[in-house]
Amino acid sequence: MGGNKRNLRRKLLKTIGAGVLATSIAGCAPTQTKRYWRPYSRKPWAAPKVSMENVIREVVGLRPYRPGGFVVRSEALGGKTVVHNYGHGGAGITLCWGSSALAVRETLGMEHRDVAVIGSGVMGLTSARLLQDAGWNVTIYTRDMARHTTSNIAGGEWGPYSVHDPDVSSDLFKSQLDFATRISHHAHTNLGGSDYGIYWKELWSPNNNPGNDAKVGNFYPFEGTLGPGEHPFPTDYAHHALTMMVEPATFLRRLTADVRLAGGRFMIRNFRDRDELLSLPEPVIFNCTGLGARELFGDEELIPAKGQLVFIPPDPAVDFMTLGGGSDNLYMFSRTDVILLGGTFKPGDWTTHPEPAETERIVRENQRLFAGF
Repeated sequence: MGGNKRNLRRKLLKTIGAGVLATSIAGCAPTQTKRYWRPYSRKPWAAPKVSMENVIREVVGLRPYRPGGFVVRSEALGGKTVVHNYGHGGAGITLCWGSSALAVRETLGMEHRDVAVIGSGVMGLTSARLLQDAGWNVTIYTRDMARHTTSNIAGGEWGPYSVHDPDVSSDLFKSQLDFATRISHHAHTNLGGSDYGIYWKELWSPNNNPGNDAKVGNFYPFEGTLGPGEHPFPTDYAHHALTMMVEPATFLRRLTADVRLAGGRFMIRNFRDRDELLSLPEPVIFNCTGLGARELFGDEELIPAKGQLVFIPPDPAVDFMTLGGGSDNLYMFSRTDVILLGGTFKPGDWTTHPEPAETERIVRENQRLFAGF
């Protein structure tokens, strides 16, 4: 009898254990969530933690915008040669090397070796470096060092956009833009990495249009489109490509150091008018003053295009960028220093203060964009 009881007990325990195990497995079964395919990154999707409570900074930058496009040309003034390189709208960092190469080309055949560069934003610094490579002795005269310039407020996504009004700009300008874009793309890819703060990242453009007309040339590898149900965005389609993110603070610091290492000098000086500018001892002057060229050289086509940005803390899990998906100029750029949320593009607006309503809109629309992640 004792043996039979033991056998019965073993059978009972096995039966109970199997039932508990089955119940446990059923109760702990993971919820099945869709894993969306990503064409480049092997990481899972991660939404940025967008909220008003996480906002650490709001800034405004006035982009130097000309509907007819940027100015690169030389002219004789007061016994000197003035080379202009300004008016790049929202693509100063993108076009800096190419536009500055066009400007330096204006010096071919000159016998002088001393040049004054006015302005220490991205155009002034890249002009200075290319001039140094061509054998010029460079002095940069600037009201503000690079960290205080509009260039340091830029978002930094590589894209030759918000530069001109194609219905206004000439065919000659469009050919200049094409040249500057190609040279700059080559230069930025050559400087990729942490030294210059240039990284490749996925760029996503969520919208309800099956076509993608936003990109130009062959600068965007891994380009394609995902349809409804193939991506986590609240739009029918999501266009994707790979592009560069240029982190302004790192990029400008390295360019400043490069200019100094090559023997360049920085002089803090604010020019009140053109006559004061032409009193400099250097026979050649590069005008890289951005929006300041309007007053110094009477360019009334040059106007500000106000841009407002919102910063939240960085998140290494967010390894992509977005452009679009809401109102015009909505974007999210993931950088190593911050996650940047934008934005606005208001031509003719000279105000330099952040607008609380715009901050709330930018945060709200980005929250909606990532709500399905």
